[in-house]
Amino acid sequence: MPVLTRLIPSPVVVDIRAGALDDLAGLLADQRISSSGKLAIAISAGSGAVLRERLTPALPGADWYEVSGGTIDGAVKLADAIRGRRYDAVVGLGGGKIIDAAKYAAARVGLPLVAVATNLSHDGLCSPVSTLDNDNGRGSYGVPGPIGLVIDLNVIREAPVRFVRSGIGDAISNISAIADWELSHRETGEPIDGLAAAMARTAGESVLRHPGGTGDDAFLTTLSEALVLTGIAMSVSGDTRPASGACHEISHAIDLLHPKRAAAHGEQVGIGAAFAMFLRGAREDAGLFAEVLRRHGLPVIPEEIGFTEFEFIEAVKYAPQTRPGRYTILEHLELSTDEIRDAYADYAKTISS
Repeated sequence: MPVLTRLIPSPVVVDIRAGALDDLAGLLADQRISSSGKLAIAISAGSGAVLRERLTPALPGADWYEVSGGTIDGAVKLADAIRGRRYDAVVGLGGGKIIDAAKYAAARVGLPLVAVATNLSHDGLCSPVSTLDNDNGRGSYGVPGPIGLVIDLNVIREAPVRFVRSGIGDAISNISAIADWELSHRETGEPIDGLAAAMARTAGESVLRHPGGTGDDAFLTTLSEALVLTGIAMSVSGDTRPASGACHEISHAIDLLHPKRAAAHGEQVGIGAAFAMFLRGAREDAGLFAEVLRRHGLPVIPEEIGFTEFEFIEAVKYAPQTRPGRYTILEHLELSTDEIRDAYADYAKTISS
């Protein structure tokens, strides 16, 4: 008998609205995630302390753990601290680094994770991946996705606007990543998961085409939903392919070549996506990317994030080495340094006209 459907790994609850954080305890109880209130809540030492003071009265049975950044060591220490204490779930309360550390720790001890995002800087909120710094740089670790996701728009607005802008760049880059996936399918026969591709493309297009801005609740809701949908798309495909192509290879190259100078992830992948669209001959799309990025206050050329033209060209040349085996427009064209320089000059001229 043929399989007529498939199960999609996704959270049992996604709550995106103003004031969602105030109802966290009730949501966890109603969804049978934690009726006892026995939770291990991971927070940062900074903004997390403020939210802890706010939430403690509603979560008297919770234990709070300060996590130092998004490192593998911090995630392992968190797992060791909560192991054997009979919690119902782990709650990652904070930005991407805290949530990634909490995801890893929860997987290590076999507990479900609830992600409570305080900013929208990237699409890892709902993904089956923890990106953590280690002794060799930065690694990506496969983990179960969150069982619940809460995004309070009031909290999001309190975060620096740069975090929202970064999320915009990451969401829009999906469109370039899917184009790379389709290219690989044509050239190498790599299978495409049509559902994952549709979800990631829809997420990217919803942000690209939205007329609102970073101070608009309707836009913030669309961006939040896009980042969640992208994370689920990665769960469906079983890897990062729906959201990571040449755009992310370029960003990873910048991170590796200039670790102390790297800009926000979404800023780098936004530039990478616009340039990758230009390389594949989609000049109008590259121009639209640049127009939308500019409208939201995001950079479109490397000088706007503190890198020279030469450093960007160097990063593009190095980029394919960051994801061995992944086929994108960069691997397809195999451009020399001189060819990248010429292409970048044309790109800069095109988006400025």
